[in-house]
Amino acid sequence: MVSAIIVAAGKGIRMQNTLRKQYLEIAGLPILCHTLRAIDACGSVNEIILVVPEEDIDYARYNIISRINLSKKINLIAGGAERRDSVYNGILAVKDVNSLVLIHDGVRPFISPEQIGACISAAEDSGASIIGVPVHDTIKSVNASGNVNKTLPREKIWLAQTPQVFKYSILKDALDNAIKSNYSGTDDAFFVENMGKSVKMVKGSNLNIKITTKEDLQLAQAIIKIIFKKNCKRNNLS
Repeated sequence: MVSAIIVAAGKGIRMQNTLRKQYLEIAGLPILCHTLRAIDACGSVNEIILVVPEEDIDYARYNIISRINLSKKINLIAGGAERRDSVYNGILAVKDVNSLVLIHDGVRPFISPEQIGACISAAEDSGASIIGVPVHDTIKSVNASGNVNKTLPREKIWLAQTPQVFKYSILKDALDNAIKSNYSGTDDAFFVENMGKSVKMVKGSNLNIKITTKEDLQLAQAIIKIIFKKNCKRNNLS
């Protein structure tokens, strides 16, 4: 069994909009709707748990979920103070503690079912896997004054994305340890790595962007047009 936890409890401060970034629209639908559709389209996913700010539970139910037809029922859960806490709340709602747990950002709407499936397959073998892409640009380490410290070897550097998939017990233990020790991380794999566990990297796509800024939103508008055109050609539509 695979339980997907969609994390959409962020405030979206960097977007500088009165509406949270996950609720902004692209192609006539909120970003979060597109994300839910993408996860729902993956046949390997058995249940979907959507984590939103506690005060947004009704908004998500009536303005997000009700706008799209999904094959799987959505379990709405209130988020916490930090991403770590929101994911943990989602884990507590997982029905089967022997399942794989898939974590995905609510503002990554362009993940494909094939990429989700590849990440799940890798986690079945390794216990922990994440989607990412290799870095192509030159990477510089910069100090607090804005001066370059050194150039990093890009051959070994990847940009981490989501989904990230883990065996339930591995992620639960890692988050229990993080909460007990009171430390945070920018992704869920960090907590697993900190426990000394290996995490398998699966190659994803540069189109699987996280929509965080106004520039990201503009890029998303362009990406969805490209996807629409590809779908039209595939289905022989004009």
